[in-house]
Amino acid sequence: MKETYSRTKSVWQRMNQKERKAVMDYGEKYKAFLDTARTERLAAAEIIRQAEEKGFKPVYTMKSLKPGDKVYWNQKGKSVILAVIGEEPVHEGIKIVGSHIDSPRLDLKANPMHEQEGVVYFRTHYYGGIKKYQWPTIPLALIGVIYTRDGKKVEINVGMKEGDPIFYVSDLLIHMAQDQMKKTLAEGITGEQLQAIAWTNAEGKAKPKELFMKWLKDTYGIEEEDFATAELELVPATKSRDVGFDRSLIASYGQDDRVCSYANLEAILDAKPGVKTQAALLTDKEEIGSYGNTGMESSYFVKFVMKLLSLQGQNTILDFYETMENSEMLSADVNSCLDPMFPEVSEKDNASFMGYGINLTKYGGARGKAGSNDANAEFLQKIRTIFNEAGVCWQIGELGKVDQGGGGTIAFMMADWGAEVVDCGTAMLSMHSPYDLLSKADAYETYLAYKAFFESK
Repeated sequence: MKETYSRTKSVWQRMNQKERKAVMDYGEKYKAFLDTARTERLAAAEIIRQAEEKGFKPVYTMKSLKPGDKVYWNQKGKSVILAVIGEEPVHEGIKIVGSHIDSPRLDLKANPMHEQEGVVYFRTHYYGGIKKYQWPTIPLALIGVIYTRDGKKVEINVGMKEGDPIFYVSDLLIHMAQDQMKKTLAEGITGEQLQAIAWTNAEGKAKPKELFMKWLKDTYGIEEEDFATAELELVPATKSRDVGFDRSLIASYGQDDRVCSYANLEAILDAKPGVKTQAALLTDKEEIGSYGNTGMESSYFVKFVMKLLSLQGQNTILDFYETMENSEMLSADVNSCLDPMFPEVSEKDNASFMGYGINLTKYGGARGKAGSNDANAEFLQKIRTIFNEAGVCWQIGELGKVDQGGGGTIAFMMADWGAEVVDCGTAMLSMHSPYDLLSKADAYETYLAYKAFFESK
């Protein structure tokens, strides 16, 4: 039998040639997804496109549900739920894998444009936890939507295609940075300095901003007032790339948490319909606390489950809570792993290792487990058995030393409704940076783990 748990052998050392090829093939599909799904809107659209190709239909068009039916819920184009109806009634419980499709980025402010010394800038407000000093001097793409005064929706996607211009946040040259270099990393670049260069061209008596606004009007039909309606994001324009001569790693923007979201999508598309209903939850706003009507703190997941129940003849709030008490969930979010360049922040015996399989995290939170779900031993035993029997390589690890690290996921929200939940995702390096790093083997084992969970009883 394949060795599924090891602290001394990497996944690569436990694989045969056929498995190695499967890992590399999966990596190519995953990179293509990352380069397509640059924002939560684009991720949701790509997820729905792939799901519809596999026969998934909007749940709100269904009149009834039977085993094997494939349905989805589109929450305002930013969150998606996919479900395959099981042999048992939905009320008997759902197998849920919950991941998120938003990532740290720079959002344009409502009044973003200003001209200073002949340069037109976009003012930004960063989204999620970032190290601000990492964002200057990298190529940025502008992606999102904006509405004109007459209600026309304009989609913007500039910077990702070959030949597109990019956007750029400047930094102080080293020759003049004596005072800046004395500051802490947190203070070296301020939030208000994260302004992206958008235009510099001037002509005759016309100033750069005037020419830029004329160009926007001619090209997109956009006026300055329209930016008040916009959702425009600046994200790294760097494509996903293999790392190292062995090509065993992937560097890319947005792998937190699209590595788990892609595995979640592939798993539910590939899994055999089971006894229990299977649900892939791909949600928004996790990076800022899951607030808003597309985040997990809103009611859309409740409405989705209630819709499934009503299509099977049950529609009370008690039915919902009983369903959730019968349900099990993998909270599919990334975790840190031991970085050999920064070993002092991890406790090695309880850290995850890159390339050692999907990571189980019994508890998250910070310091004294504050904000943690803290999964029980019975559910951990069940998940371990599922992984071992399916030949999934797995490990268990915390997010840093007790008084050093910490972090949260959507696990506690689902546990509040009575479901059994454990955090279970890919370990990675440089999390929340513009260019995250992880192992192809871990990404593939994440997919295998979610598929095995969906197919389990």
